[in-house]
Amino acid sequence: MKPYNKLSAEMLDELIAVVGKDYVIVDPERLDQYKTDEEYDPRRFVVPEAVVIPANAEEIAAIVKLCNKYNVPVTVRGGGTSLADGAIAVCGGIILVMTRLNRILEMNTTGMYMVVEAGVRTKDIQNMANEAGYLYAGDPCSAESCLIGGNLATNAGGNRAVRYGVTRNQVYSLEMVTPTGEIVELGGRLKKCSTGYCMEQLVMGSEGTLGIITKATLKLCPLPPYRFDMLAVFTDPQKAIDVVPLLIQAGVNPTSLEYMDNSYVRGTADFIEFKGAPHYEDGIYVIVTVETFNEDELDMKMEQLAELCEEAGAVEVLEADDRIWAMRRNCQESISLVSKVSLTDDVVVPTEKIADLIKKIMEVSEKYPFPVPAKINAHVGDGNLHIVLCKGELSDEDWEKYVHEFHEEVYAYAYAQGGRLAGEHGIGAKKLSYMEEFTPAGELELMRRIKLAWDPNLILNPGKVFDVK
Repeated sequence: MKPYNKLSAEMLDELIAVVGKDYVIVDPERLDQYKTDEEYDPRRFVVPEAVVIPANAEEIAAIVKLCNKYNVPVTVRGGGTSLADGAIAVCGGIILVMTRLNRILEMNTTGMYMVVEAGVRTKDIQNMANEAGYLYAGDPCSAESCLIGGNLATNAGGNRAVRYGVTRNQVYSLEMVTPTGEIVELGGRLKKCSTGYCMEQLVMGSEGTLGIITKATLKLCPLPPYRFDMLAVFTDPQKAIDVVPLLIQAGVNPTSLEYMDNSYVRGTADFIEFKGAPHYEDGIYVIVTVETFNEDELDMKMEQLAELCEEAGAVEVLEADDRIWAMRRNCQESISLVSKVSLTDDVVVPTEKIADLIKKIMEVSEKYPFPVPAKINAHVGDGNLHIVLCKGELSDEDWEKYVHEFHEEVYAYAYAQGGRLAGEHGIGAKKLSYMEEFTPAGELELMRRIKLAWDPNLILNPGKVFDVK
């Protein structure tokens, strides 16, 4: 990694001139709040040299130019919900906080689109669309706290991805600040386009390494008037796993298809204090959401799915009410009940391989002395599986050793099935070494060339995704 300069008094004065004294934080106590995102291992914390909170793209462009001038790196932070150390300033420098870019600029129901700044909370976008009778289909589990800019930067997935796709499928165009400080617009509000490179798609998912997204034009969909959420409860792990491909192949086009193992059922029920969670002691949950524009179609599809689950060995099939979805959305937060330090991972494979991957992870985790076996929840309809390992009382040395060995086995298996390291959380700093190990050499070299061409001074989010050698 290239050497960077420390933040100088001269640069600090110039930053204050750009955004105002109230929006440049250097007080050590306040800086300490930005040492981590959703990372809980204190060995990975890094306190930034300063935090800057700009108001618009013009201020961001000026800040980026200063960073190039003084050779000081900048890390962009949205809601601080990254699970891959994406918002930690691992190479020092400044953190750019996007919370002041928080306006919904336009809601157009005729054209079915919305224009938003990068600091708007995802849930607020969803709510405004719903109130107008439309749907913004991006739906990460952290929607209550994450910001749309972070969703774009990581190409977030979520609960509706099986039907509507991931974040990049919900976007027409972007405004961004380049790594050298220019403001550019990428993409257009078009149904199709074959006019040069698809630049906006390259930026989405680049985790803040190719540009700082400041504004986006988002697609809206008609909001289906009929919906049913079904919970199929299994007590036999093998039967719960085996039903997954059957649900995917059933032809009902579900909006969501989610899986929670029993450790998550118990943990999330405890976390939200849901005393009557169905089959708390032994239940494995498969949650299916179907939405339609016709009530008879909804009834037919739900009857079909219920019969399929019962034939596959479900001990109970019932409606998944808001409490069940609260359990699903609090999977990450519930881990604090088990271990102060944990590691959340996400792996993606072709959808027909997801059941085999769940079996493999269950098998591999039994080999290691983690305080509880690997906890598994998954967006099984799109092949994306989340794994949590808990440190408990393991020593730092044993924790690092066992986590690395576990990952080597699981990642090698996933790649052998045509999978990848991350389906929605991104690589960040946490998986950088594995990105180097498992990414095909030619593909990785192309990424490095693009990074160097766009960001010749390596100012934006260094130490993330891959090293530039």
